[in-house]
Amino acid sequence: MRELQIDVALEATRAGLGGEHGLVLLEAGAHVVIATSGVEEQDEILLDRRARELGRGGLIVPNFSLGAALLMREAARLAPHFAQVEIIERHHARKLDAPSATARETARRIVAARGAQRGSVPIHSVRLDGLQARQEVQFGSPGETLTLVHDVSSPEAYGPGILSALRCVAGRLGVARGIEHAFDLPP
Repeated sequence: MRELQIDVALEATRAGLGGEHGLVLLEAGAHVVIATSGVEEQDEILLDRRARELGRGGLIVPNFSLGAALLMREAARLAPHFAQVEIIERHHARKLDAPSATARETARRIVAARGAQRGSVPIHSVRLDGLQARQEVQFGSPGETLTLVHDVSSPEAYGPGILSALRCVAGRLGVARGIEHAFDLPP
């Protein structure tokens, strides 16, 4: 691949292969955006270390939508204030991974914000024809609930995030997780 002079690459192949493919692309001299689900924390650490050694940057992006990024940020911010939280994610029947990378990342951020002593976050996955993409984060405490909802009705929702991520990684050193780095969203 080095003969091709790749500057930036988008890895969006098959769930579970993003870490491996990301390393190959970094070794080939590319800055990398990984859109494939299943990139675990140990993969992220390895990718970050290797990217820094090679003077490259990268992003692991569970979802390219600005709305999803804002939902994840707010879910983590609200999580410590509620006794319970669950995630319901719905996608079209052709979506292979369940739960989705977005739901898994949202749960990871909620657990980090609440502290591991409060346990994991249940995720309910629905795969049906007629759906595009929807994620709900439902919070509950005695006498009240709060629900955050993000809907995607068209793949157009991902375009600005994809372009922002590809532009962003060329100027980065190391690998980070989340599209908010490309949108430069405050925490």
